[in-house]
Amino acid sequence: MFDELSSKLNAALQKLTGRGVLNEEAVTEGLREIRRVLLEADVSFELTREFLERVREQAVGVAALKAVRPGQQLVKIVYDELVKLLGEKLAPIAYAMVPPTIIMVVGLQGSGKTTTAGKLAKRLKLEQKAPFLVAADVYRPAAVDQLVTLAKQVDVGVHAEPGVSDVPGIVKRALVAAERARARTVIVDTAGRLQIDDAMMAELQGLKAAIKPHEILLVADGMTGQDAVRIASGFHEALGITGVVLTKMDGDARGGAALSIYGITKAPIKYIGVGEKLDALEPFHPERMAGRILQQGDVLSLVEKAQSTVDAAEAEKLAKKATSKKGMDLGDFLTAMKQIQKMGPLKNVLGMLPGVNPAMLSAAKVDDKKIKHVEAIVLSMTARERTDPDLINGSRRMRIAKGSGRSVQEVNQLLAQFKQMQKMMKGGGKGIRSMMGKGFPGMG
Repeated sequence: MFDELSSKLNAALQKLTGRGVLNEEAVTEGLREIRRVLLEADVSFELTREFLERVREQAVGVAALKAVRPGQQLVKIVYDELVKLLGEKLAPIAYAMVPPTIIMVVGLQGSGKTTTAGKLAKRLKLEQKAPFLVAADVYRPAAVDQLVTLAKQVDVGVHAEPGVSDVPGIVKRALVAAERARARTVIVDTAGRLQIDDAMMAELQGLKAAIKPHEILLVADGMTGQDAVRIASGFHEALGITGVVLTKMDGDARGGAALSIYGITKAPIKYIGVGEKLDALEPFHPERMAGRILQQGDVLSLVEKAQSTVDAAEAEKLAKKATSKKGMDLGDFLTAMKQIQKMGPLKNVLGMLPGVNPAMLSAAKVDDKKIKHVEAIVLSMTARERTDPDLINGSRRMRIAKGSGRSVQEVNQLLAQFKQMQKMMKGGGKGIRSMMGKGFPGMG
């Protein structure tokens, strides 16, 4: 997420943090480089100018003080201003005093609107908010069927009237059905278009007037940069959106949308989509995202993700083995890797660790498919071999390679990396960073 922006912005800051003393000339030169980085990331020109003016005003003061480690103080200034640019604080769903809370989901076709409605239903179900889905996209072929399928996967109620085009009528009848089902939140998946047009907005305005939603969430493609900002502005002017969900943030998003939408519309980013699975929707924390952009890690989000996906009893068992004199064996290691897989793409998980930057992840050749290869190799071992890898001689390695469909070289590599992993478990965080250059088992 924001790999290119993060790398370039940190490179620009490192030139300043490496200086013993900052002066105004150095600050000006550094801010010129930061300006270039932000504009290349497709951040709004106006917001970039205002951002740099605020940073310059504070940075020149720090330079004049000739304080200890002024470069680090400058990084703190940039961090604080990034947090402001991203929305300052978490903006949760504003629930109605008397249920149900009605949430209108709007956006253009192709932004992931219907899938996001399903993801939001899953998240709200986990939060005990009893969600109910409404299929109000009557124009896109198969949109109704898609939402009904998603509702079944999430196991929540859904109201759909295939072939009916009276959108306000559909939604009003859906609200009655949701009340009967004792739903606490109603998520209305509205129709999208290929582009903003008057007919689309008039229909959405009519629906808003008819059902009086408590939240209007715009789903925008995070990879479209300033187009996402333009789209957000159009929807905001017509509907008064209350929040934004940025999708496809696990891809090559340059960051322009996330860094510009709040500044332009003042509508907070409430969630980000970080994958295709239904659980790949995360609340947006501006301060945590700023930390990730500046490669300071996001340990809080990592802990929350682990708590929600990892089997606590299994994790405790593994932790005890890892810290015991004997340590983890290959069977335990495979169990641990499967637990980590539940938390999402390995690259995203490792990217939340402090000090781990995109260059390190690239050098480590992080590849989730490799974990399947590791699984095949470990499962081709006998129980005794998994417990005591030192038993695995040349002939055993050939047998394991043949049984797993992998090469002897891969078997050798896994065994060597597993030994390094055992050392890493004893070395803690420093071990994690030292291993990045060598590659974790299953990375490459």
